[in-house]
Amino acid sequence: MAANAVIGNIPNFITLLRLVCVPLLVWLILHDNMESAFWLFIAAGVSDGLDGFIAKRYRLVTELGRYLDPIADKALLVSAIVTLGMAGQIATFLVILVVFRDIMIVGGILLFHTLDRPVEMSPSFLSKFNTLAQIVLVGTVLSELGFGLPVFDSIPFLSFLVGITTVLSGIAYLGRWVFGVRVMPPDWSADEKTDKILSRKRPGEKR
Repeated sequence: MAANAVIGNIPNFITLLRLVCVPLLVWLILHDNMESAFWLFIAAGVSDGLDGFIAKRYRLVTELGRYLDPIADKALLVSAIVTLGMAGQIATFLVILVVFRDIMIVGGILLFHTLDRPVEMSPSFLSKFNTLAQIVLVGTVLSELGFGLPVFDSIPFLSFLVGITTVLSGIAYLGRWVFGVRVMPPDWSADEKTDKILSRKRPGEKR
């Protein structure tokens, strides 16, 4: 039983390992060890694909993994962007946009859950493209700083792309919440439903 539990959670162990890498990545960037930071970032990206492949290929998808995987991905990316911003390698306005968008999304989801009105929020194509743009930006910056690789002035363009997609995806989330979000209605008991129907009858009608 114990062995089966370990095998069944291999993808989750890989995801947890990626989450543990976050403080190490921050430390490496702050100490100007960009070569190691680059390889750690690449290894974390490979692990992201690996845990997903294993989970789907061998049907090891768990409820924990559904939540843990995006948390690990977001923690890694946001931490890298914030730390590179602190090091003066990524524009401050971009750091603010990325952090604000993620705080807004997490805060909105927590608010709906606090109100006992859970929402279905699946990442849109725009949100996925924004994540991809962030990954390419961080990888490009680290490769230039760590190895002096020619990036052909692509960082300003990538920063602009990340900024635009961050704003647009944030607006898209707000629009889905306000206009099109699927909110699960509260369950009524049989007595509550009866009372609701009776309360709609006009005075004088038979009940």
